[in-house]
Amino acid sequence: MDREIPEACTHPFPEYGSIATYDAAMDFAPATTPYVAKPLRLRPFRAVMLAPDRVGDPASARALARPYREVAARLAHWITQDRAVQDTSPALYLHEYTAAGLTVRGLVGALAMSPRATTLADRAVWPHEAIHPEQAGELADRMFDMGLNPAPILLVHHGHAALRQFLNSLTLDAADWNYLDRAGHRQRIWAIRQPSDLAMIDSQLEDAHCLLADGHHRYAAYLRLQEEHSGTPWEAGLAMLVDQLDTPLFLGAIHRTLTGTNLSDISRAAVSIGASVEEKGRTAALAALDQRSLVLTDGETWRTIQPDALDGRTIVAWLHESLLPLLDTKPHAHHHHSVDEALAGASAQKPAVLLPSPDFTHVQSLVEAGGLLPEKATSFQPKPPLGALMRSIPGG
Repeated sequence: MDREIPEACTHPFPEYGSIATYDAAMDFAPATTPYVAKPLRLRPFRAVMLAPDRVGDPASARALARPYREVAARLAHWITQDRAVQDTSPALYLHEYTAAGLTVRGLVGALAMSPRATTLADRAVWPHEAIHPEQAGELADRMFDMGLNPAPILLVHHGHAALRQFLNSLTLDAADWNYLDRAGHRQRIWAIRQPSDLAMIDSQLEDAHCLLADGHHRYAAYLRLQEEHSGTPWEAGLAMLVDQLDTPLFLGAIHRTLTGTNLSDISRAAVSIGASVEEKGRTAALAALDQRSLVLTDGETWRTIQPDALDGRTIVAWLHESLLPLLDTKPHAHHHHSVDEALAGASAQKPAVLLPSPDFTHVQSLVEAGGLLPEKATSFQPKPPLGALMRSIPGG
């Protein structure tokens, strides 16, 4: 069974990381998301940071609440009250945070969005999930009204040893910001400003190719803002780059409950396409959960479903592409980061689908071959807390 991440590690700002409800059979339009081309460029920016006692506090999201056009003035007012601060000059930032017993460290900067890849080999950023274009458009409008990138998208890569060594050496020095946030999690941030250091980082990232771990709709929104406001600061979007060989993010499953269907209908559909369906006890069913199977339950009855062949796909892709479209009704999927949360919502007319934690290497290989997963297929944790590093864009 997948390792569960405490609630305190989930992103507190609803529009930038919520567990959404959507039509499980809805069509996506992944072709609308272009790919940023190499060389990958992270540019310095002047970070806006909430005060330590407000970082990780869900109530701080009100600083970014409607009306969005007043957010810039609201943050400026918070700065005068010492409830937030803006850095004195542009920098790249090394941000290290600890949550749920995991320490994550990554470079935070303004990701240049304008280069567009024309071949797979040219791609610097690899999205791995489909998106709703309408949601991406709404996010783009919202960020423009706020004049703010409120949270970095998360990129994961296997970095060069020289860059790892340099960043690790920085952590031996006193951090520019070092505090416990509202949730009691340690935050350490170093500003990188020396031209020689910035040039070295640039050279180390020239051939980087990164998996987009979290923030697919924000990434698509960045692209749209770049296209609509070329030649302005909207040419870039806030990103955090994590080296999976250094401080790896935990990759977990996102489970489902499906409103509008039941165990019998799902089981019949699975059998009709050659999948093996077996009824088991709870313990045996959970023990059988692996990369080639899923668990189906209404809280009382437990079944495992194993396709006869995945054809290189993940089990969550098979669920959405092969199984759910066969149902007479179109169920509405609700997403859950933990097994307990999914089971709490399960019932006869709202069965839970429990999925295995994805394999990072499998996801990476699939994406680099040009494939995509369904929305909410993976959960990279822990995410940085809201308010630790934001990017203000005057004139937005």
